[in-house]
Amino acid sequence: MMKALRAAGPLEPFAPPFLKSGRLVIGQTANILLYLGPRHGLVPADAQSRFKAHQIQLTVADLVAEVHDTHHPIGVDLYYEDQKAEAKKRAAAFLRTRAPKFLGWFERVLVATGRKGFLGGRLSYVDLSIFQVLSGLEYAFPRAMRRELGRVPHLRELAARVAARPRIAAYLASDRRIPFNEDGIFRHYPELDASRAGSRERRRSRSSA
Repeated sequence: MMKALRAAGPLEPFAPPFLKSGRLVIGQTANILLYLGPRHGLVPADAQSRFKAHQIQLTVADLVAEVHDTHHPIGVDLYYEDQKAEAKKRAAAFLRTRAPKFLGWFERVLVATGRKGFLGGRLSYVDLSIFQVLSGLEYAFPRAMRRELGRVPHLRELAARVAARPRIAAYLASDRRIPFNEDGIFRHYPELDASRAGSRERRRSRSSA
């Protein structure tokens, strides 16, 4: 894969994932979806819808980067065990402030478009991305997400509708669906899930309010 990447020429992607389509080599997930979406009917044809989808997808990418940093807050070249204390602090801050902020924004945008999907009633690649992100968050932080997802009912309903689509349901039930694990972006370390430090911070915050 890295050999193919380096053969891409002057627009060599920084890292996987990347898509090769004919002579095109496209890096970055949001950029790949910007290319694939119109070709597979996963975004309307008008420019406003495409830019809206791309904007939301870039925000998804920001959230995913912050999720990654909960278990690797210092650097990707270090093992999790080498930055465990820092990871606990980072995860507590993420669950206390950042996750609610991101999820709240996604919920407001979804409600503003009529609650059926981020681009209306038609399935979009943004809807698929949100389903994957919510699934990953539930795997990584099951305790914390029981609380947070209760505050975003329309996101939960959208994710359930996506999972229930026949072809997606078949994919999820197949061996093609790679289970979440501790080598990916979304990792479950019990000590990072609603840590005691985060709970103490929330109690202090409520008592001082």
